[in-house]
Amino acid sequence: MNEVSQLEQLNSRVPPFFKILGGTIVEIDKQCQSATLHFDISTDLCHSVDIVQGGFITAMLDAAMSHAVFAVDREVRTLSSLEISTRYLDVARAGFLVAVGRVTRASYKTAFLEGELRDGDGKLLATTHSVAKLGRKA
Repeated sequence: MNEVSQLEQLNSRVPPFFKILGGTIVEIDKQCQSATLHFDISTDLCHSVDIVQGGFITAMLDAAMSHAVFAVDREVRTLSSLEISTRYLDVARAGFLVAVGRVTRASYKTAFLEGELRDGDGKLLATTHSVAKLGRKA
């Protein structure tokens, strides 16, 4: 399956929360074991007028990391976060945001992941690390 077909397939299977976040999977890079997602965050997901609530930031990063796993390993059917740690480096405001997730190491049942969130100008807003349990095809 080529990258365009895989992107179409991944975007057709996103859960409803992903659409609430205005998310789209825009790039997968099997060599770098990464996925890049774009989000268009509305002020409905903000506090203090236009500051994105932290849980939504973690959700965006978690989605990017998860899709990196799905893009790299077609045998993975499910992914459950065992641990996730997010560092908020700067204020994330409503609008266009970019999340990149990467697989740093994976075994048959476990994956170690990292991600970063940037604004439209490329400013780093948050980073995350995660350990996930992988479920594979029977």
